[in-house]
Amino acid sequence: MADASRPGAPGRAARHTVRVALGVFMLVAGVGHFTATEAFLAQTPPWLPARELVVYASGVIEVALGLALLAWRRRRREVGWTLAAFYVVIFPGNVSQLLTGTDAFGLDSDLARAVRLLFQPVLIALALWSTGAWPRRATAAGGARGAAGER
Repeated sequence: MADASRPGAPGRAARHTVRVALGVFMLVAGVGHFTATEAFLAQTPPWLPARELVVYASGVIEVALGLALLAWRRRRREVGWTLAAFYVVIFPGNVSQLLTGTDAFGLDSDLARAVRLLFQPVLIALALWSTGAWPRRATAAGGARGAAGER
């Protein structure tokens, strides 16, 4: 647990909590690709070939990213950038769900599906912030540190 008496400790604790939450979220979502495949197919654009394979492959990627968030400390920033890129890559699936009007995950109206699109940039920002990938600050010694003050 972070020592609250140290400068920046509350920020580190918050980043840690968000990183763990994202990791667990990715693990649960990744497993869901295999246990609730039909729901995830609703997000897969109809023009994609091998849609079921895409769902399974993205599930494997989500599990791997979740595990990496939780356990791969030495490559935390790279994991953050990779997760952010993954959120960008899957965004067209969310747009497709809106455009096709497909119900899944409790999103049963165009308004609900549209509001969901607003959360993708939030997930991207949280992935970068919680891993110290962004923003990076300059230090007095001239080097760059992640948001968590880590090198």
